Amino acid sequence: MKKLMFYCQHILGMGHLIRSMEIVRGLVNDFEICFINGGEVIQNFQVPHGVTVVNLPGIKTDTEFRELCPVDEVLSLEVVQETRKHLLLNQIAAFQPDVLMVELFPFGRRRFSFELIPLMEAAKVGGTKVVCSLRDIVVTKQDQARHEAKICRLMNQYFDQLLVHGDPNLHPLEDSFSRVEDLSCEVHYTGYVAQTPENNQLTLVDRWALNRPSPMILVSVGGGRFGHELLKGMVGAAECLATRIPHHIQIFTGPFIPESVFWQLKQAGRDCPNLHIHRYTPNLLAYMQQADLSVSMSGYNTTMNILTTRVNALMLPFKGNDDQEQTMRVRRLDELGVAQMLQMVDVAIPERLAQRVEAALKSKPQSTQFDLDGVRQTAQRVRSLAYNNHPAVAA
Repeated sequence: MKKLMFYCQHILGMGHLIRSMEIVRGLVNDFEICFINGGEVIQNFQVPHGVTVVNLPGIKTDTEFRELCPVDEVLSLEVVQETRKHLLLNQIAAFQPDVLMVELFPFGRRRFSFELIPLMEAAKVGGTKVVCSLRDIVVTKQDQARHEAKICRLMNQYFDQLLVHGDPNLHPLEDSFSRVEDLSCEVHYTGYVAQTPENNQLTLVDRWALNRPSPMILVSVGGGRFGHELLKGMVGAAECLATRIPHHIQIFTGPFIPESVFWQLKQAGRDCPNLHIHRYTPNLLAYMQQADLSVSMSGYNTTMNILTTRVNALMLPFKGNDDQEQTMRVRRLDELGVAQMLQMVDVAIPERLAQRVEAALKSKPQSTQFDLDGVRQTAQRVRSLAYNNHPAVAA
């Protein structure tokens, strides 16, 4: 059996980790897999059977992406970086993968060049094929021309294949990266990587929560390092809605939410019988399947869950560090009638947010036919590359 090493670095949310693990789930029957996790470890995160996970000393960032810092605050960033680099080089030497998949880099995560360049150098010396795993929309920079030139140089130097996990009918890569034609490696759209409910086992807490008799409004913000305004707004809206609709409101704050913010939310919502606040579930898709309305940020994985379940949705884009990714995504969905876009002014006033919720519950989203077969098509492309029978012409 061929061997595959998958490198994933999440520094703020958990979307990169979720998408990467879904891709791995589709590859596990064809490869012996070593999964490298460079971010904070999430308790109860479900990993496919047979996948070996190596957790590097974690690195995270603030919501404005200003600086990197170790998850373990006792350690210095310099020590963590040097430790991680050596761990990666030892791991690739011991594992000797046929394929190395690197998530996002060099379209993002270039501050991790200190370990990724040596890792890819070692891969090329060992004859390992190198694949970039990329979401549909990439972050743009103020000096976009210089940014794209660096991407092209690194892609053409190290990578054999670029897999874009999107559908060009919704978001062509050219919307956020203009130099696709300058890449010398294979470039393929795989379709979107969407979760499937049968992959996860419901916990006892999930079973209890999903068996409540009243209809549900689901509120989520991904990892929980940002989106606190939306959470606070929905706690306030819950009080307004308590006597107006029969729904209960299930909030997931995310596993990375600061302790102080979590307990402020619990305290603010203590007198709302229609409100339930928990940190995390590995089975968010099951809740979304049952919900009458999803209120969320507009990250990649949440969007896929909305497209998969066709639930009514209100979505607030994250705009930290002037990041346009989530705004581009939700604006397009709003134009198509698939979801409705929230603004900060909507979540700042509880009554206004309550009115948006009531209006959304009465609406019906338009159906879509976008390609959500990304897991299978990604596995097909990687298998072809590993076994040297891939087509010479890029799609």
